[in-house]
Amino acid sequence: MKHSKLFSIIQIDDYSATPKYRQLANSILEGIRKKMIKKGEIMPSINELSFEYNISRVTIEKGYNHLRKLGILESVPGKGYFIKSIDVSSKIKIFLLFNKLSAHKKIIYDAFVETIGEFASIDFYIYNNDINLFQKIIQNRKDDYTHLVIIPHFIDNEAFAIELINTLPKEQLLLLDKNIVGITGNYAAIYENFEKDIYQSLNQALERLSKYDTLKLVFPENSYFPKEIIEGFENFCLEYAFKYKVVSDIETEKFEKSEVYINLMEDDLIKILDKILNEKLELGKDIGLISYNETPLKRFIMNGLTTISTDFKSMGIQAAKLIINDSKEHIENTFTLNLRDSI
Repeated sequence: MKHSKLFSIIQIDDYSATPKYRQLANSILEGIRKKMIKKGEIMPSINELSFEYNISRVTIEKGYNHLRKLGILESVPGKGYFIKSIDVSSKIKIFLLFNKLSAHKKIIYDAFVETIGEFASIDFYIYNNDINLFQKIIQNRKDDYTHLVIIPHFIDNEAFAIELINTLPKEQLLLLDKNIVGITGNYAAIYENFEKDIYQSLNQALERLSKYDTLKLVFPENSYFPKEIIEGFENFCLEYAFKYKVVSDIETEKFEKSEVYINLMEDDLIKILDKILNEKLELGKDIGLISYNETPLKRFIMNGLTTISTDFKSMGIQAAKLIINDSKEHIENTFTLNLRDSI
């Protein structure tokens, strides 16, 4: 087969969250780094690649255009695509593993990718808070990564997750969003201080909160959110003499006037708003609401939802900078209160 060698170099992983056009481009860049692809080499046509990997021509074209922007690939009408340059200066190859892909995790991803630069290749995976899938992805990863960037959130079996993470080379490891106790060695981290963050945010909102009697934290039983959030919430309520409750099931909770709800999960936010509307309560007067994790839409819902949130864009940028600077710092990420009319 004319391009059998190139077909063996190009790897498309259906389980990877990395867009397939980037997988195509990354494979070719890696082939150049390993001197398996030479300058001037003729590349398979878009139709050939589409047939070989059963992916769309649009995806192949997007991957080739990405390489053209990098100056690696060129095309000649009537002859096809060839390798124009083998100047692939970056040696950065990143294994990126998120617990899920949500609106705020996408902010982290976009900021990270933009800051790290075009020549760093990234393989992106999502384990959906599933420890078994986490184990499978970790153990089946390739051996040639320079950096392992992981968001470590688990619903259960965190002790086993720590064991798995401790098998990884620490000089390559960067933990994002949560810094787990028990990880040994010299590794990098950008993390939220969950207990302190909620306490300080509620303290900043104290003047508004003082018109309510009771604070309720909606914290589902099967949640990957750290228990330190509950500790910070309870410490604030005890210090300022608020009645308080940790609610595990919002659907069965009876809403009363002069209560403030603090939600963590987006699904619970929808249920809370639905109850407020059905019971004809006025948000910001009869009842208050604070939502975790700032997203652009929350500025407009019900005249604006008050949020408490880490700076997800900053987290992505700082993570990329740690890799670029080969730093093993532990950085506590910025956390802010966005005060709006919902309290």
